[in-house]
Amino acid sequence: MADPASLAQQAGELAGDAGALARKLDALAQQLALATQQGAPDGTPFVFQLTVFVLAIFVGYYVVWRVTPALHSPLMSVTNAVSSVIIVGALIAAGPVGISFAKVMGFVAVTLAAVNIFGGFIVTHRMLQMFQRKK
Repeated sequence: MADPASLAQQAGELAGDAGALARKLDALAQQLALATQQGAPDGTPFVFQLTVFVLAIFVGYYVVWRVTPALHSPLMSVTNAVSSVIIVGALIAAGPVGISFAKVMGFVAVTLAAVNIFGGFIVTHRMLQMFQRKK
């Protein structure tokens, strides 16, 4: 069995190593942020955002497709939570006075997220009723 003092010393060394790694990671992240800001021309944000959107579609499809049937109820609950976060962002987008494309899309997002949230609660409620004992 190890000596508590040596364990404390090893833990201190590991903490120091972790701190050094964190500082290196922070420096690399700052360098990466500067490189992306300096190297990106003005016309690429749309292409970048479109690429992220398409990749998110593929990742979401394959993640949901591989979920076992036993996990669909918890997955529905999590998607309700995600939709509640989406609705907050959509409300912020749709909130200011005036009409623009972003505000119209924010309103559409609020409507669709609300339907998703309430529909998810209804489905979750009905699925939970299936597991209750009959009276």
